[in-house]
Amino acid sequence: MDPIDAILAQWRQERPDLDLSAMGVFARLSRLVRLVETAVEEVFTRHGLRPGEFDVLAALRRGGSPYTMIPSELSAELMMSRAGMTNRLDRLENAGLVARTLDPGDRRSFRITLTDRGLQVIDVTVTEHAANLARLAQALGPGDAETLNRITREMTQALSG
Repeated sequence: MDPIDAILAQWRQERPDLDLSAMGVFARLSRLVRLVETAVEEVFTRHGLRPGEFDVLAALRRGGSPYTMIPSELSAELMMSRAGMTNRLDRLENAGLVARTLDPGDRRSFRITLTDRGLQVIDVTVTEHAANLARLAQALGPGDAETLNRITREMTQALSG
């Protein structure tokens, strides 16, 4: 029994007419997300990053050499506004993790490139991040990770339209 079970039991007593099965699922997912976010942010903080900054560095890194994108590509890939992206890029540039250069193909636009220091920081951070997530996933039994992955993928697709 967990705290969610206790809450559901109270609701069942007060409102036996309601189907509460989905409430339990989403309450646990919400709690799980908060616990995982806390563990993930601890890793990012050790490397001087906020989650959004990690996302930018990771997008540049996984895109492959020369680790360069234009801000609108980054905004689209990270599903965020250009204004929000500008703030992140300002912080990363000030930290020496990315560099902005004029796009030779369009002098009104910039290219964002990982610096050598940025490449080092994201490689160390993503290595620790992956190990941290693997550690967190150890609570799952054999095959459970793939089942959970499939279920959450299907739900995300269904809810996204």
